[in-house]
Amino acid sequence: MTVLRGRVVTLTEAGEFADGVVSFAGPRLDYVGPATEFAGELPEPAERIVLPGLVDVHCHGGGGFGFPEADLDGVAVAANFHRAHGTTTLVGSLVSATEAELRERIDVLGAAVATGLLAGIHLEGPFISPHRRGAHDPHRIRPGDPAVLARLLDYAGGRIASVTVAPETAGFDALAQVLAAANVVLSLGHTEAGYERSVAALRQGGRVSVTHLFNAMPGLAHRDPGFLTAALAAAGRGEVVAEVIADGVHLADGTVRMLFDTVGPSNLALVTDAMAAAGRPDGRYRLGGLDVVVRDGVSRLYDPDGRGPIAGGTAAASDVLRRTVFHAGVGLTAAATAAAATPARLLGLAGEVGALRPGMRADLLVTDHDLNPVDVYKDGAQWNS
Repeated sequence: MTVLRGRVVTLTEAGEFADGVVSFAGPRLDYVGPATEFAGELPEPAERIVLPGLVDVHCHGGGGFGFPEADLDGVAVAANFHRAHGTTTLVGSLVSATEAELRERIDVLGAAVATGLLAGIHLEGPFISPHRRGAHDPHRIRPGDPAVLARLLDYAGGRIASVTVAPETAGFDALAQVLAAANVVLSLGHTEAGYERSVAALRQGGRVSVTHLFNAMPGLAHRDPGFLTAALAAAGRGEVVAEVIADGVHLADGTVRMLFDTVGPSNLALVTDAMAAAGRPDGRYRLGGLDVVVRDGVSRLYDPDGRGPIAGGTAAASDVLRRTVFHAGVGLTAAATAAAATPARLLGLAGEVGALRPGMRADLLVTDHDLNPVDVYKDGAQWNS
């Protein structure tokens, strides 16, 4: 029996316990509640915070290896890096590529899904806007093709969790129908879609999210509403979940605070968008087929003048959580909701992960009072990186 004692943030109707206990003797939680009501032997009180394991639905790699280009051993290194930092449910993100290249990556990442290292695969592209491509290879972006998408989903055999699509791409409505029929998240982004097209896209059936809100889309213009206007309104109404890269690079801390105050944590998912350089020194890396330079922890596509577009993040999910709390000034429960409960719900895993309740998976992150990871448990086993 493992018994953890400290400040327990459940992300359930029980709220949090200043002096709480979480216990488990296997892959499922047995007890979550106040220490005063625990029937077993109590450990000494500890200055620890016990949180649900974090859930990251948009991540391209870490620890020196990227999901769009690494072999299975490299994929394992990347996934284990994030798990050691508190992410117990991780979706591996790819970038725009040909159908043949995506099939090859599905083979590799699918093996990691089968072993439980990854919770699924995210196809970021190739059906996105070439005008808002960010760090995607322009030669691998293509108009929407429902037949290609259907073949990829069939080939993946249920291992694809989400697909990023621009609302203005060809055949969008058919693409959305293919995803809804397969119970795959439609994630809208990398777009220059106008307001009306965006509103229609955001109202598609099935589970819908927004790929890294504010990034790879035009800014907010009060006389020329576009995708961002429609996305903020839809997220505020609770119709979609908006990804937020709260790493201090992709979004300013004040912008993150504004989103929590207006949209609310139940409609926001903190993500890393991390790439191979996460947890590694500055230097040269790859993202798919493109060269990336990391300087002062900021990843950009290689450009002789150093002005290339941001090419993913270099933070772990626990870093994003910590920055959201201590720099953006968001309360811990709200920040943890966006880091665990909301993305778990987006993936259809709300009854399994993302909160602490008896019967749910024993996936936990234990931190010090500064939210630095101390211990991580996955399915009841202490994780050793």
